[in-house]
Amino acid sequence: MQNAESVRVKAVLFDLDGTFADTAPDLAAALNHVRASRNLPPLPLEVLRPQASHGSPGLLKTGMNVTPDMPEFAALRNIFLDYYTQHICQRTKLFDGMDALIEGLEQRGLPWGIVTNKPHRFTQPLMQALGMASRAACLISGDSCANAKPHPEPMLKACEIIGIAPEHCLYLGDDLRDMQAANAAAMRGVIAAYGYISADAQLENWGAQAKITHPIELLDLISL
Repeated sequence: MQNAESVRVKAVLFDLDGTFADTAPDLAAALNHVRASRNLPPLPLEVLRPQASHGSPGLLKTGMNVTPDMPEFAALRNIFLDYYTQHICQRTKLFDGMDALIEGLEQRGLPWGIVTNKPHRFTQPLMQALGMASRAACLISGDSCANAKPHPEPMLKACEIIGIAPEHCLYLGDDLRDMQAANAAAMRGVIAAYGYISADAQLENWGAQAKITHPIELLDLISL
């Protein structure tokens, strides 16, 4: 994969779960709370971690074998979301090196923001709990626009807010839909290979411009 040096990067946008912050421990705890409500034993974090980027549908499918089209899904999802709301940042933390990356971007005068499919009711309080809400140039949630990723609309909304054209933005994400959204918005997509990626994922087919295994590596892809 080539790097992002061919055109100057003027802003960096991040996916949230599995890219910016390690939210899997709290999401897994919410899923295991659902399992406990049905007298089922907890599942280990390593089983649930690859589904954390897929929110409650992915976690409930893995942990409860239910999908949104099944009648019991809504009740189980409510249990999940109620618990997660009350425990949203108990064990969640920034990925190792993300603090240094953000400081590096800010030192270079590059705005950064979040574009996530996580609903606003969770995005805002989580970013506040992490101490990052006021530092982000934009917080685009899954319900901020009519369409969520992989549609380009939230990506373009972020560009509109920060006042930088998509071709000068770099987007870091850990899911195929992140790269699809970046490409659809004419934005550079970079894979966060340290994120919630399943073992059988074919990253070479995601259409990314680069991939990194640690957040601080992103600075090497940005030309001054």
